Amino acid sequence: MSSRGIFITGTDTDVGKTVVACALVRGFRELGHRVAVMKPVASGCKRTPRGLRSADAMALIQAARSEAPYELVNPYSFEPPDSPHIAAKEAGIEVDTSMMRRNFDTLASESDWVVVEGAGGWFAPINERQTMADLAWALSVPALMVVGVRLGCLNHAQLTRIGIEAHGVSFAGWIANHVDASMARAPENLAALERLLGEPALAVIPHSPGDTGSLVLAGIAEQLARRTISF
Repeated sequence: MSSRGIFITGTDTDVGKTVVACALVRGFRELGHRVAVMKPVASGCKRTPRGLRSADAMALIQAARSEAPYELVNPYSFEPPDSPHIAAKEAGIEVDTSMMRRNFDTLASESDWVVVEGAGGWFAPINERQTMADLAWALSVPALMVVGVRLGCLNHAQLTRIGIEAHGVSFAGWIANHVDASMARAPENLAALERLLGEPALAVIPHSPGDTGSLVLAGIAEQLARRTISF
């Protein structure tokens, strides 16, 4: 089987992309697949004796039990917790989608699946000209949308879905993540999301802060494996 990939995007920042990406990685592994991971661009990284490290990238590496060099997984890491294009400009670094594609191909050559987590939302800038949308397009993989269920999600989810399809990227479906435990009318909002997006969520993740490290989305992984045949 040739390697396949999935790009995890979100309706905003802090909607649970890493939670979903790690759970999906565990799901693919539970099904017996070899899984590689990528966090191509990350800001807000911490300094370590081995260099800057992204907490999101490290979580993905741990979920996949990856032995790939860190630089393959996270080629662009920045310390300031700013938008990647601002952090990159301040560091004098030009974020290059073709280089990230080469890293993806290297990881894909030794795996069945590559799970890629974006940063911020779909149109988060990565340099002066390109956004996360351009990166997903360059990688030629479908996008899985994580919807943070909170006030504003109906608008953000529709805009993100439209943005994905307008950019020529296949839409792999969406996952609802209840990030706001105090949100009023959450069930009604979820029903509205299903109606507005034209399809049910692949999964609905309940609000459970601090208890997501064991989440496994094996059923979703199996669905995606079947659906990617038609992408």
